[in-house]
Amino acid sequence: MQSSERRVCVEDDLRKSGEPLSATALARKYQVSRQVIVGDIALLRAGGVDIQATPRGYRLSRSEKAGYAGTIACKHTPDDMRLEFYTVLDNGGSLIDVIVDHVVYGQLVGQLQIYSRFDADEFIAKIKTEKAQLLSQITDGVHLHTVHCQDEATFGRIVAALDKAGILYQK
Repeated sequence: MQSSERRVCVEDDLRKSGEPLSATALARKYQVSRQVIVGDIALLRAGGVDIQATPRGYRLSRSEKAGYAGTIACKHTPDDMRLEFYTVLDNGGSLIDVIVDHVVYGQLVGQLQIYSRFDADEFIAKIKTEKAQLLSQITDGVHLHTVHCQDEATFGRIVAALDKAGILYQK
């Protein structure tokens, strides 16, 4: 299979998949290295395909969903991450990303794409398994999240619940 044909197939796999696809899984399927798939993804992106990298793999970007999106500022220890995630989820929200302001690089954004407790638990397990550092650890726990929810009233409920849990950052 030619590399251009493989890229068409990878894009088709991403379109058909309801879940993120890892570079490792795609590499196995096409009998190439993971690095070849990473390069394919880069070329697809350069060609205008909107592909997001999530903690669970690659996925095509969701078209703008109806509803409300807002940004919240949080501060907590790594041990309170599950509380933060569950508070947002249980009050009707989804965590789209995490954003920190780095002293050298400026704004750094990490894709979360957490839509359920299952997603939250998977993310936390991966952080522990990989012994990865949270972005918020480089900013003493301060970070932002883009939260998507049904409407502004739901967003207000999420903010109030995070405040009650002691997670909302207020200087």
